[in-house]
Amino acid sequence: MQLYTPIDIDHIQQDLPFLIEIKEWVKNFLAKPSPDLGRSGSVCPFIPHALNSNSIHLAVIRARNLEAQQVEEIVLRYRETFLELEPRDKEGAINKAILLIFPDIQLDDTSRLIDGVQQKLKAFFVEQGLMLGEFHNRTETPGLHNPEFRPLRSPIPLLAIRFMVESDLPFLQNTDDISLRIRYLEAFLKRFDNGERKHINLVNARQALALAQAQLKQETLLTSSGNTCSTSVSDRSEQMHSVVSCPFASRWMFNQ
Repeated sequence: MQLYTPIDIDHIQQDLPFLIEIKEWVKNFLAKPSPDLGRSGSVCPFIPHALNSNSIHLAVIRARNLEAQQVEEIVLRYRETFLELEPRDKEGAINKAILLIFPDIQLDDTSRLIDGVQQKLKAFFVEQGLMLGEFHNRTETPGLHNPEFRPLRSPIPLLAIRFMVESDLPFLQNTDDISLRIRYLEAFLKRFDNGERKHINLVNARQALALAQAQLKQETLLTSSGNTCSTSVSDRSEQMHSVVSCPFASRWMFNQ
């Protein structure tokens, strides 16, 4: 039984246009094929199953005058809500998603409040086997099969929460931050790798992790070597300065 107060109804009336607009975008864009996609199937492969199982949940977040940290706190609370949502069994849960709609975020603020929040929180989601996706009308994130296609453009800024799947590997190994890449790949393998499967994504993930670990080790060695050289040069400079600052030492230097 669902009861509403007059204020509840006012909120519903305010939110309903945004909920309807995103619902239609999900059904008519994400769930449909596109000639620009570069592969067969729908733009987002899991959306048709999610729609059929009625597993997509939407929320309108009023973010007017909120700082990035406040938006981060809201999104993290919805991470816990997502984990508690039914279905919770592995087979059924793979199709569920939460779409957090931010109608108050202006386009000029999407880089800070959508992209920035997604980048800041991504590791916290990935390490729980989740993905946090960013959507807005200015994103330049290209499609995997057609670099000219922009699959993450939405009519209203939003963040999407769903479970990680094996085909998410490209989104986890494309970060320039080696330490973050290692965290993502370790979380991916923890979720999917039982040591026996030879699926191409698992093979690629193991190779990418080994490469990232080797790169990090090499960078650490180079940094350590650079610091040692800098210290050595600094020590020699100090010694030379102390020698030159003494007139007797200067005479000694020129007499050598």
